[in-house]
Amino acid sequence: LIEHARQGNPGFAAARAEAAAARERVTPAGALPDPRFELELMDATNTMSGRSASLLPGQVGETRYRIVQPLPGWGKRELAVQAAAAQATQTDAMRDAAWTELAAKIEALWLRYYAADREQVLNREALTLLQSLEEVSLTRYELGLLPQQAVLRMQREITAQRLALVEVEQRRKGVAAGLNGLLGRAHDAPLAPPDDPDPLPERLEAATLFEAAASANPEVQVAANGIDVARAERARTYQDRLPDFAVGVTNNRPDEGKASWDVMFEVMIPLQQSSRRAREREAEYLLLAAEARREDARVRATGELGSAWSMYAQGQETLRLLDHTLLPQAQATRDASRAALASGTVDFDSVIEAERQL
Repeated sequence: LIEHARQGNPGFAAARAEAAAARERVTPAGALPDPRFELELMDATNTMSGRSASLLPGQVGETRYRIVQPLPGWGKRELAVQAAAAQATQTDAMRDAAWTELAAKIEALWLRYYAADREQVLNREALTLLQSLEEVSLTRYELGLLPQQAVLRMQREITAQRLALVEVEQRRKGVAAGLNGLLGRAHDAPLAPPDDPDPLPERLEAATLFEAAASANPEVQVAANGIDVARAERARTYQDRLPDFAVGVTNNRPDEGKASWDVMFEVMIPLQQSSRRAREREAEYLLLAAEARREDARVRATGELGSAWSMYAQGQETLRLLDHTLLPQAQATRDASRAALASGTVDFDSVIEAERQL
């Protein structure tokens, strides 16, 4: 089911596509801007030549053809690549976190599906038992060995068991629909009966788990990568203190005379210092926020693991008591009540109650 979801879940497909898109942004981040082509028509009214105005090259006082190439300041392209790479890494971590969450949902729903399937089997077995007891009770009632109230009680139990079986079947169908949704299938697509789950690990080391939660948890990884992104963006912001440049060449073609060439060098003046300082402060605050998010993710992961560990330890103890104490006791009580019913020393209520307890 998990492997099927890796290919068919639309949410994870979107996460994969977003991660791929982020990786494709790394290369263009370090590319030079596209050059510009400019066409300038000098003396378009032809005042100097006395001719009528024109907007056609070669029919004005002078035509200038210019190509300009913008050049980012030193180091800005490298920082842009670093920032894009950090964002791609963070997007990969977000994809991995989305996959981890999806796989966990599938596992949890599958366990509910397995439990509902087993409960359905047990309810059918109980219904079969009650129906066999009903036949015995009717026979004994006809012989005058059982009061009518006992027969009616037995029939009420059968009806209640049928209602319980309907509820379990509906719950099983609902969980199956949820699983199909996570797999990207139609809600009523058939699912095979669940196999028995893998055995629980014999031992889990709490210290190892808590150490992993603080470092390898997917949400913590996303937040940690967010710090790298914030640092790269801060470096880019401070690098904006340096000016950008542009170079160009111009071909001058006068209406009369010889053509000539010009070389142009342009520099951006970093004059708006107030807005630049505000962006720098913004970058610092964003870095602080990213660091706080990582700490928050670590604390939440540790807290969730603590709750899960407590439930796991409690569940282990409960399972031990069920397997080695309560279940054998219930089986012995059920067997004793059936034997006593055969000998006529107990009534059907005792057998039904023992069966319900089991």
